Amino acid sequence: MQELKNADSEYGQQFRNLQIELRERWHKVEGFDSGDCDIIIIPSVSLDQQEMQKVEGAYHYEERHLFSLIRLRNPRTRLIYITSQPLHPMIVDYYLQLLPGIPFSHARDRLFLFSTYDASPKSLTQKILERPRLMERICQAVRPTKSYMVCYNSTPLERELSVKLGIPLWASDPDLLYWGTKSGSRQIFAESGVPYPDGSELVWNGEDLAKAAAKLWERQPHLQRMVIKLNEGFSGEGNAILELKPIAHTAPWERVKAIRDCFPHLRFQATGETWANFSSRIPELGAIAEAFIEGSEKRSPSVQGRIVPSGEVEILSTHDQILGGPDGQIFLGCRFPADESYRLELQELGRKIGHNLAEKGALEQFGIDYVAVRQEDGKWDIQAIEINLRKGGTTHPFMALKLLTNGRYERSTGSFYSQQGCPKYYVASDNLKKECYRGLLPNDLMDIIADNQLHFDSGTETGTVFHLMGCLSEFGKLGLTSIGNSPQEAEEIYNKVVKVLDRETRSNLRFEI
Repeated sequence: MQELKNADSEYGQQFRNLQIELRERWHKVEGFDSGDCDIIIIPSVSLDQQEMQKVEGAYHYEERHLFSLIRLRNPRTRLIYITSQPLHPMIVDYYLQLLPGIPFSHARDRLFLFSTYDASPKSLTQKILERPRLMERICQAVRPTKSYMVCYNSTPLERELSVKLGIPLWASDPDLLYWGTKSGSRQIFAESGVPYPDGSELVWNGEDLAKAAAKLWERQPHLQRMVIKLNEGFSGEGNAILELKPIAHTAPWERVKAIRDCFPHLRFQATGETWANFSSRIPELGAIAEAFIEGSEKRSPSVQGRIVPSGEVEILSTHDQILGGPDGQIFLGCRFPADESYRLELQELGRKIGHNLAEKGALEQFGIDYVAVRQEDGKWDIQAIEINLRKGGTTHPFMALKLLTNGRYERSTGSFYSQQGCPKYYVASDNLKKECYRGLLPNDLMDIIADNQLHFDSGTETGTVFHLMGCLSEFGKLGLTSIGNSPQEAEEIYNKVVKVLDRETRSNLRFEI
């Protein structure tokens, strides 16, 4: 154990030295988007692996970063993309053919693909670290003084890989991970003066969790429900709902016991989750109890931003999230931009939080999830729920839009405009999932896209960009971003894709026995 701590300490100092180099090399956002550089994409979802196993086709989420291939539209950019399993050549070709004005062969010569050939549930970064010869080949493929790494989230594994490759990582130091947890987020909200729901301190066992929930109920006697959250979660998978109505008449001195007795009957957001498994994670991850925000008209908007090496905070986008699951806690997709009645307020709250994170040394991507409830006077009460100190489900659709159109996000309106000044909108999802889609190969999907003209049209800058295509055959699951010139057009394009896929897969029933 002491050896691991010493290694972390050694890697920590070397990592910080590399980040100083990164800050000196690129000071402005434009340097990352248009400079002469080699970008190493590590799309590892280095989250708690037990939680990740609840997500079908989890390792295919490495494909969500394939929007990065659109960066090859800059003729001076070279891209190194690493995955657990080799990418289907047709999927790679699909993204390269989206590049306007760049010969296919020129872009392909600047793309270097590597694979660990390992489909085990370990994180991709760990797989790379276990293969020194692969790391050596990666080093040989890049120009060290013109390179940087990007990742989904930054953990000690990504820090170690950055140090061993000698390539700076454009991401927050893993020592700052606490600020992306549920309890860390609440502390940031308090420091930033941003409204957030009442909740408990961080606890490490079921008994203390029951006591903390009872104290919350005492402070908020009209609560109907609470959210019980593991301190680290993914897309709402670590959340559970505690119903208070069945124990509403419990005497105050008996509430701890009553709540404890309710724990085995919590309504979990993750399919198949049990209290036995959930509670076993509390000593490792910690947990909190938080007031469930009620409302007849309730939405779940979010803000996305990034902190560049100079310390500048840039608000990238706002979204209205599409949530599902038993109580609307699971992220399914999003609409861009968020409703105009509150998107500018979201930006301002996000800016405050971003500056707080920047002062703590955070770098690159961050996102904040909110709950918005319409009040009787028509105004929206907005409460911050959590910070994601990493990329998230709204990152890849927005970056795909930005890179495909080379447009700009206008903070004064909260809208995105193409180079021609046309406002752009989209509907996106990681979870278009149906049983009838199982068995569709990437080749089949490409046939359907071509036959029905579902592809993104660079002339009109409308249409659909697909991702998670490797997940389709085994799990019947697909990701897509449908871009239009109005919210209605984006919705219509999305619905057309679903209608076509449903029709095409129904026609396959004639081959079933």
